[in-house]
Amino acid sequence: MLAAMSSSRNIYIAVIDDDESTCRSMGRLLRAAHLQPITYPSAESFLTDTNRPVFACLVLDIQLTGMSGLDLRERLSAVKDVTPVIFITAHDDPAVRAQAEASGCAGYFRKTNSGTDILAAIRRVVGLEDPEGNKGRAGGDQRTASKA
Repeated sequence: MLAAMSSSRNIYIAVIDDDESTCRSMGRLLRAAHLQPITYPSAESFLTDTNRPVFACLVLDIQLTGMSGLDLRERLSAVKDVTPVIFITAHDDPAVRAQAEASGCAGYFRKTNSGTDILAAIRRVVGLEDPEGNKGRAGGDQRTASKA
């Protein structure tokens, strides 16, 4: 399993959140899992990064300063960007959750959910095995079994 995760292929994950501590903690979690995080403080900074790599997954805060995470998801969909999105939020609202899930997100989590749960969803969408050896699947479909 470690050999699969330490292959020469870099797997880039974008973390887009205006909360610096969330970016820092998600970055540490992803690096510990042998993934390459790149953090952005806003949707606008993500969109204007002309040097960004191809991302395997976006971890996207719903309530951002400026353009919201949902607005960014819509904008990316409009240009046929099919990068999987996992939404995170500090303010879980049923209507917003329904909108996020309707957008086809790969996961929806509260920021208070376990980093292990979020990482399992990321591993699932990028096709990595989880620590228990379950390829691409860790705890069910996060789209329908979202953490509340």
